[in-house]
Amino acid sequence: MTDKNRNELKGKVMTIGDLVEYQPGTVSSRMVINNSAGSVTVFSFDDGEEISEHTAPFDAMVTILEGECSVRLSGEFFLMKAGETIIFPANEPHAVSAVTKFKMMLVMIKG
Repeated sequence: MTDKNRNELKGKVMTIGDLVEYQPGTVSSRMVINNSAGSVTVFSFDDGEEISEHTAPFDAMVTILEGECSVRLSGEFFLMKAGETIIFPANEPHAVSAVTKFKMMLVMIKG
């Protein structure tokens, strides 16, 4: 999404999960905010899709918007559902896998 498209969202009431649609066999994303302080991205995962284990240099907060997923954080597993939030500490390995189709919002704050 371009800065112009992101700016069109400002000052509008929205349902954040509606900003990204499910796509068969894939993970889709839409960046809503992106600046030097951090970013907000909304993701949709088709059933069985995942983001493999990785690390990030900043703390990241994930909120499940709909559906269910499995989260692995530093070797520990969590089953999460809509309305639940987890914070991934900076530099800790984490992964996210769809148990059902699900949507999540990722907030990353730099600094």
